Amino acid sequence: QVQLVESGGGLVQAGGSLRLSCAASGRTFSSYSMGWFRQAPGKEREFVAAISRSGGTTSYVDSVEGRFTISRDNAKNTIYLQMNSLKPEDTAVYFCAARDQPYYNGNPRRPLEYAYWGQGTQVTVSS
Repeated sequence: QVQLVESGGGLVQAGGSLRLSCAASGRTFSSYSMGWFRQAPGKEREFVAAISRSGGTTSYVDSVEGRFTISRDNAKNTIYLQMNSLKPEDTAVYFCAARDQPYYNGNPRRPLEYAYWGQGTQVTVSS
């Protein structure tokens, strides 16, 4: 099993940047492919980005492509989401998630593929 704790959320003006972190427990972190999701009030949880076990493969939802970057440091058991050029529509609770599967197994954009979730961190972008 793995436990996940997100940090780095906050209030930022449109056009600003934030860096989210997700720290994982356990010694097998590198065996998990990882994802970031977000959920705005009244909306379903939405895929944001995913990364393979090694970090060599990533994918993004179209709305954040070119603005957000997902990365991981397996030595630190941590993944990151660098968010630049933030927009008010990026406002949501952001969750990291882990699955004990290779990146190309199943659909890494689908929340149900992930067995482990953090508690979330709030990101608010003001206009």
